[in-house]
Amino acid sequence: MAKRGKKYLQVKKKVDTTKLYSLEEAVNLVLETHYAKFDESVDVAVVLGVNPRKADQNVRGSVVLPHGTGKTQRVLVFAKGEKVKEAEEAGADFVGGDELVAKIQEGWLDFDRVVATPDMMGSVGKIGRILGPRGLMPNAKTGTVTFDVGKVVKEIKAGKVDFRVDKAGVVHAPIGRVSFGADKLKENFAAFADTIMRLKPSTAKGTYVKSVAISSTMGPGIKVDPSEVKAAAA
Repeated sequence: MAKRGKKYLQVKKKVDTTKLYSLEEAVNLVLETHYAKFDESVDVAVVLGVNPRKADQNVRGSVVLPHGTGKTQRVLVFAKGEKVKEAEEAGADFVGGDELVAKIQEGWLDFDRVVATPDMMGSVGKIGRILGPRGLMPNAKTGTVTFDVGKVVKEIKAGKVDFRVDKAGVVHAPIGRVSFGADKLKENFAAFADTIMRLKPSTAKGTYVKSVAISSTMGPGIKVDPSEVKAAAA
């Protein structure tokens, strides 16, 4: 196991690892224990009581955070015809078709999110092995395969976050930056929590939200009472 630095060990002492904190306590503690000189990201990890190997329990979705993520997303749109202009007017950074597919096949990956119109998915499928492992493949479940490209590009630019449960049943998502302050982070958490609760599979048995933790990029993880997810969503 890698050794932790002095600053990390110092702030870690402020965290009671046996305690389940309220959302307010946890957010305030995240802000108190961040120590990096850069504006650290604040992330949430939720362990769900689902079996990701079952298609009907593979929790996946997206949420537009009310205060964004604090990161500017470079959006690539695969489209043709009038949809090219629509995407450009909405603020897409790159718009095109087969020429962009070829460019990606040559190694170009200077973008953060990908949107495609349904009639372009045949071409996009050629680079599925490149985009898929990087979490960049457009998907109808997250709204990134659509003819309504203008709306989706605007949502992404405004702070839309895609998430998917991993093999261990954990969902990871950013909810902002430490510079946001407690109130904006809590509001972003509430929006994420609401989406997670709405995506609960009908076939999932037992406890749905098993554990929750939030942390800054460099700071220690802070356990949040799982009931806070339902409360924040409400």
